[in-house]
Amino acid sequence: MSAEGLPTISVCLPARNEAPTIGAIVAEAVRLDRVAEVVVLDDGSTDDTAAVAAAAGARVVVEASVLPDAGPGSGKGNAMWKSLYACRGDIVCWVDADLRNFRGEYIERLCAPLLEQPDTMFVKAFSTRSFEGAPTGGGRVTELVARPLLSLLFPKLADIVQPLGGEYAARRSALEVLPFVEGWGVELGLLIDVVERFGRDAVAQVDLDVREHRNRSLEELGAQALAVMTIALRRALLLAEATAPVVELLRALPDGTMHTEPVEVRERPPIMTISAYRERFAPPR
Repeated sequence: MSAEGLPTISVCLPARNEAPTIGAIVAEAVRLDRVAEVVVLDDGSTDDTAAVAAAAGARVVVEASVLPDAGPGSGKGNAMWKSLYACRGDIVCWVDADLRNFRGEYIERLCAPLLEQPDTMFVKAFSTRSFEGAPTGGGRVTELVARPLLSLLFPKLADIVQPLGGEYAARRSALEVLPFVEGWGVELGLLIDVVERFGRDAVAQVDLDVREHRNRSLEELGAQALAVMTIALRRALLLAEATAPVVELLRALPDGTMHTEPVEVRERPPIMTISAYRERFAPPR
């Protein structure tokens, strides 16, 4: 809590090789009075991401330096899990580091329900997603995989507009008791787990207008789609194989051969189970 007794806000950007966009995002975030810190969790960047972020005012933390005794991990979800230890705020607000039209007011909108409604634990953003110059058409895995799966397996979450969106905020007290999927499935896993633990009314949504960021190729999206499906089936207890830490994406190539791509769906445990985290954040008894 701040000196005034208000929840403190940490803005975190998990990032890998996002030098072209991260500086402008950090600059927008650090100017906000209600933001206590802006942290960039640098996940192995080989470009100038760290230098650009630091010059714009962020505190840069190298992923490998956080909780090394917890063992190695990989992917966005792993970086987010570690950011709970790296950040100090009562509220953690995550923002994708590849956004091209980011405005500081997005953070204010995301955090408003948490500041105004004590029963809200988790806030998801939704927006219009541009695609290759067109005003709409982005979010292909969301529309073709995630939303149909929620409609089928978790219908009370069918009204979540963008379950895979990368901009969201939550209370630390909620996040620290939940597992984090290490890779692509982290957004869906957190959403389902928050509702399972705290109820549907604990999740709010806010509109962030139009979002512009890098769109991946269909070939790249295959692994993301498989990870999302695996986590949905794992949470619905419908697929025994979904408990495996790695699943395989099989593709038939035009020359008749098969390509196998491993997709990691490992999960980090609730961070409150890590002794180093408890020593830093657990209230004294």
